[in-house]
Amino acid sequence: MVAAWGCGTQGLLLQPISGKKSVRTPLCSRIVAPRQRSPPVSQAQSEAAVKSAQVLDTPPVTIPVKAVAEYQTVAHALPKPQLASLLIQCPDQKGVVAALAQLLYGFGCNILESDQYTDQTTGTYFQRIRFDYSECLVGPTNTQVLEHAVGELAKRYEMEWRIYYDNKVKRVAILVSKLDHCLYDLLIRLKAGELSCQIPVIISNHPDLAPIAQQFGVAFRHLPLPRADAESKLQQEAAIEQLLEELDIDLLVLARYMQIFSQDFCARHADHTINIHHSFLPAFEGAKPYHKAHKRGVKIIGATAHFATAELDAGPIIEQDVTRITHRDSVKDMLRKGRDLERLVLARAVRWVLEDRVLVHGNKTVVFND
Repeated sequence: MVAAWGCGTQGLLLQPISGKKSVRTPLCSRIVAPRQRSPPVSQAQSEAAVKSAQVLDTPPVTIPVKAVAEYQTVAHALPKPQLASLLIQCPDQKGVVAALAQLLYGFGCNILESDQYTDQTTGTYFQRIRFDYSECLVGPTNTQVLEHAVGELAKRYEMEWRIYYDNKVKRVAILVSKLDHCLYDLLIRLKAGELSCQIPVIISNHPDLAPIAQQFGVAFRHLPLPRADAESKLQQEAAIEQLLEELDIDLLVLARYMQIFSQDFCARHADHTINIHHSFLPAFEGAKPYHKAHKRGVKIIGATAHFATAELDAGPIIEQDVTRITHRDSVKDMLRKGRDLERLVLARAVRWVLEDRVLVHGNKTVVFND
């Protein structure tokens, strides 16, 4: 038997161990220890703890060495967390929160975060739940059973839902033309670990940015538009489509890609294509927005990240930001400030979509940002 001490009786919990005498263990240890690997407790360390406690004048609590070893063995055997996000939207009604929580609890899942919002004008309820399914009663690899149960619950509440699993890393294709600032920013953030995804390909209608792809070790595919006619555009879109299918792409990011997709292409990819617009929409649409803004004498410029739809620059907005402009700012100054905004706004939108924080409702979004 050895002696150990806590920080006072208010933070201690009595736990029976193997039929032995009840012992007091710090409450924080009961929570944190399963997530950490603690070194084995030796007799010398236990004696050192006794001396430290005597100096602090803290009352001793007796803990068997064998009990500590048993506790450490159990802690080391705990499964590694397996995380997922459940996104739902449905008509607002009583019992939705309780039903979802009870379902996940019944399957042995642990809810880690929950964020919710009710749109009072439309009577629509939105929720994002982060949960750990590592101890799921049907096994963490048998997610189809859990999804079936959620699907059955969804019918009762007229619920639209999707589950995203963290162990399935999203694959992103970036489309660019000649401007490089957004491309550089995304690749640097990926390398720094700020974006949880894979970028297997960069696609462009010009060859200019191939050296950047090579610098970051990403494949570059040049799919030119030799003619500005509808047939050439459809052929190029077909080549893009084939590439997306071959590489199993989950998300398209238009990082200043200066081409307009056909309505059919937009319809197929509307819910997973992010575009960065060089203006605070809906003002100054089209070409040379900063020149138009300068001529108009604006005091604020902005950038908008949105889902791309068949209607030009009119898809659901994910993120926007602005910066101040004065009479001293030239077109060059506005371009520099605008590009800074474009980098930041696009990076936020991409990260939020990758982290499953965005729900689309009509032509608007609900963003459970961090």
